[in-house]
Amino acid sequence: AGSVTIEFGKTISYGLHTWTKQTPSGGGPVSIYVAGMLANTAYHMRADIKYGDGTTFTDTDHTFTTGSYAANLLPKVTVTTTQGQTPQPGIEILNPLGASSQLIATDLSGNVIWEYNPSPSLGDVSLLAPKLLPDGDFVALASVVTNASSITTPVPTNITNLVREFDLAGNTIKQITMVQLNTRLAAANYNLTLQAFSHDVTPLPNGHWLILATTLKNVVLTGQTTPTAVLGDAIVDLDTNLNPVWVWNEFDHLNVNRQPWMFPDWTHTNAVVYSPDDGNILVSIRHQNWVVKVDYNNGAGTGNILWRLGEGGDFKLVGGTDPTDWQYAQHGPAFTTTNTSGIFGLTLMDNGDDRMYPGGTTVTCGGTGAPACYSTIPIFQINESAMTATLKFHQILPPALYNDFGGNAQTLANGDVEYDLCGLGGGASQVFEVTNSSNPQTVWNMKLTNNYFYRAYRLPSLYPGVQW
Repeated sequence: AGSVTIEFGKTISYGLHTWTKQTPSGGGPVSIYVAGMLANTAYHMRADIKYGDGTTFTDTDHTFTTGSYAANLLPKVTVTTTQGQTPQPGIEILNPLGASSQLIATDLSGNVIWEYNPSPSLGDVSLLAPKLLPDGDFVALASVVTNASSITTPVPTNITNLVREFDLAGNTIKQITMVQLNTRLAAANYNLTLQAFSHDVTPLPNGHWLILATTLKNVVLTGQTTPTAVLGDAIVDLDTNLNPVWVWNEFDHLNVNRQPWMFPDWTHTNAVVYSPDDGNILVSIRHQNWVVKVDYNNGAGTGNILWRLGEGGDFKLVGGTDPTDWQYAQHGPAFTTTNTSGIFGLTLMDNGDDRMYPGGTTVTCGGTGAPACYSTIPIFQINESAMTATLKFHQILPPALYNDFGGNAQTLANGDVEYDLCGLGGGASQVFEVTNSSNPQTVWNMKLTNNYFYRAYRLPSLYPGVQW
């Protein structure tokens, strides 16, 4: 009985290590995938063993030469670190869109150190929302339906449309297809037919997954007599056997006649964030310009919307101009504090596509007489008792960095703010790490020139609980 860690590196100084795994009860073999290596490079590895009685053993040195990554799919990135600044250590997880059909990890110099490339088995798919699980696997959704906004008729059932868990070697651990999910929803007596997995999958502490998917409904709108096909979203709670145990349908909780942006793609929900403090969820509804809090209560909730953050919502904006400094067409919210209810911090990517100005005038970006569109990175201090949203950080980006779709934001362990400007036009993205200050300074910057990074975020390493 004991535990094992693998050290590895380009010299016998090693420098990197995996997480620690325990032997089976009573002792036995331990298997650990060693990941996080440069391509076509010789590496040294050794095992460090600690036995149950406290004694230790260090393995002899082993060598291994890596192979190549899929060169035709690798992003073309350049990375710069501002002189005198030190970025938060770790790796960058990148989520390219389109035909890349892969997920990528790089070091902070932009070198690829891991990829998940399921082609050609899945076809020309987009992989979205990669999340590192507590067991060291990843979960992501894969769909040929790359543009959820384009769904106006039922999606064919014979295309790739699934959510998958896979390990560091790319082996599939478990997955569910849309056909399987719709079958299980019907068997559980849920009156819901889903079209495509969309934008996000959120793993929960109990091993469940909250999956986000689109649904079509014919609705007779106010002032009309004939139905309109409206595209909305639903969230399904899947247990550890991938069976549905709780469902939240936006058509049951939002007014379909509220249409601030891009109707009949009515909601275009793009993120679900779990709140550990109270067991509820935050839902980013892009085309309503809202982040809403939903009574999930760890699967026992009513689904009622507890509050709405944004223009026309339930909070008073403090430290900014209402309505201009609310978020618009947002993506990728994340908590910035350890507490997630009561008084807490929340950041997001404020794309700004339909930003409003005092007087209630809705502008169209680039329209005649309209101000230029711009994106911002806010950090709100949310006070659920006083119902205030106070801007504690607010980086207003120049129009040249207007990010019209995609992206996300997070705060890092060193206090810096990182954000992904996914949609800069011309097939370009940039990721920034900046200081959390009134005049943010760029610490680290990654530029992509041949694709879009739908999401990008910093992880300590490829192993839960391990800092590289």
